[in-house]
Amino acid sequence: MVRLFFVFLQFQSGMMKLKEWILSFCKPEHKNSTTTETDDPMAKYLIVGLGNVGSEYEGTRHNAGFMVVDALAKEGEACWSLERHAYRTEVRYKGRTLVLIKPTTYMNLSGKAVKYWLQAEKIELQNLLVVVDDIALEVGTMRMKKQGSGGGHNGLGDIEAMLGTQNYCRLRVGVGSHFSRGHQIDYVLGQFTAEETSLLEPVINDACEMVRCFATQGPDRAMNMFNKKGNAHKEETKE
Repeated sequence: MVRLFFVFLQFQSGMMKLKEWILSFCKPEHKNSTTTETDDPMAKYLIVGLGNVGSEYEGTRHNAGFMVVDALAKEGEACWSLERHAYRTEVRYKGRTLVLIKPTTYMNLSGKAVKYWLQAEKIELQNLLVVVDDIALEVGTMRMKKQGSGGGHNGLGDIEAMLGTQNYCRLRVGVGSHFSRGHQIDYVLGQFTAEETSLLEPVINDACEMVRCFATQGPDRAMNMFNKKGNAHKEETKE
């Protein structure tokens, strides 16, 4: 009986090994895949609107960046809260989290807020987008670039100095350069005219779409789709 018992155990052991061997051929293969930031449904993006805080600066050309993130927050029904170095809120879009900030450091020290919130939110540099006014572009136009110098813009210059790189995306919103020599500061701190506002409003809408495209499809796709579209509003008014 003892001998039969051990024979039975050996038979059972052999059957288990046979079963494991058969199952090994039935396991599905796992495909190797790499997930990029824009493929990750939980990716976070830092969208920075540059400008100056305070009622005296509301609606000024230098606050075009604020206007874009304000529009994004409004569309997402998000409320701003005053936090460290910035007003902050966030919206969700197609699984992405867009962290929106408006630095309270004033334009010339924008880099302090950008660096802090990149670190606080653990956001990669490639997921940073800075929205800024640009006198080199006419009102009614916009351009996204993946890198480059600040072009004399104090806000971009401070961001470059704080991050130690020019390799971050920026969305430039045109405010024109219709000022005489020595009056640039007065111009950018001045209010948009009624005519300029009519050109600016559709561009802000497109800028919001461009930001969302940046987060879901990447900067190259966003530039291909919207850089030319931003110029269309200016051309339409000429016809």
